[in-house]
Amino acid sequence: MESRNPAFRGNAFGGQGGGYGTPPPQGLQDTYGAPAYAPPATTRPMTYDDVVIRSFLSLLALCVTGALTWAFVPIQTALAIAVVAFLLQLGVGLYISFSGKANAPLVLTFSAVYGVGVGAISHYYENLYNGIVLQAVIGTALAFAGVLAVHSLKIIRVTPKFARYVCAAGFALLGLMLVNFIAAFFVDGGIGIRDGGPIAIVFSVIAILVGCFFLLLDFDSIEQGVRAGAPEKFAWYCAFGLTLSLVWIYLEILRLLSYFRD
Repeated sequence: MESRNPAFRGNAFGGQGGGYGTPPPQGLQDTYGAPAYAPPATTRPMTYDDVVIRSFLSLLALCVTGALTWAFVPIQTALAIAVVAFLLQLGVGLYISFSGKANAPLVLTFSAVYGVGVGAISHYYENLYNGIVLQAVIGTALAFAGVLAVHSLKIIRVTPKFARYVCAAGFALLGLMLVNFIAAFFVDGGIGIRDGGPIAIVFSVIAILVGCFFLLLDFDSIEQGVRAGAPEKFAWYCAFGLTLSLVWIYLEILRLLSYFRD
C-alpha cells in the first residue's frame, strides 16, 4: 500500500521498481547465495515496540526535567523560566521538523528542554489551583485513550486532505497565540483568547481538539511506517511527534481547567 507520509513514498522501503533490474536466474542465487548487487542490510524495519520504547524514553526525559524544575525553581521565577524553555524547545522542534533529522540526542534534548517549561508552568498553576495538574494529566490520558480508540476502530479516516486541514488549523492557532502575545503588551488581555472569558474557553476547546487530531496523525504515521518497512531510526521521529501532541493537549487542558476554577 502507498503511504500518505512523504517519508514513505516511492520505493525506499521495498516497493516495486527499486531500480535493480530483474533478479538473476535461480541457479546463480543457489550458487552465490544472494545477488551480487543486493545492498547490505544496514538497519532493520521499525516496529511498534520501537516506537513505544522511544516514546517512553522521550516522556521520561520530559517528566524528569519537569519534576526537577518543579522542585528547585522558585515559584516567583516559574513563568520566566517557562517562557525561555518554550522558546528553546520551539527552536529545537522546528529544526527536527524541517530537517527530518530525528535521533536520540535531538529528541531527548527537545523533551528535556520541553520538560523544564512544562514543569515550571505546572508548578505555577498548581500554586494557584490546588489539584489542577492531576486533573490535567488525567484529562490528557483520557484524550490519548479516546484518540487511540478512534484510530483503532477507523472512526475517522486520515486522508491527505484531512492532514492538510489539521496542519492549517495548527498554524492558525499558533498565529493567533502569537498575535495575542504581542497585543497583550498594548491592550489588557490581548485579543481575548487567553483572558478566561467565553472566547478563551472556545479557543482552548478548539486547541484541544486540534491537538487530538495531531495525535491521530501521529498514530497513522506510525501505522504507515511499520507497514511500509520504515527504518528503525524513524521511531525517534514518531516519539517526537507523540511527545509534542501530548504536551500540547496537556497544556491546553491545564489552561481550560484554570478558566473554570476562576
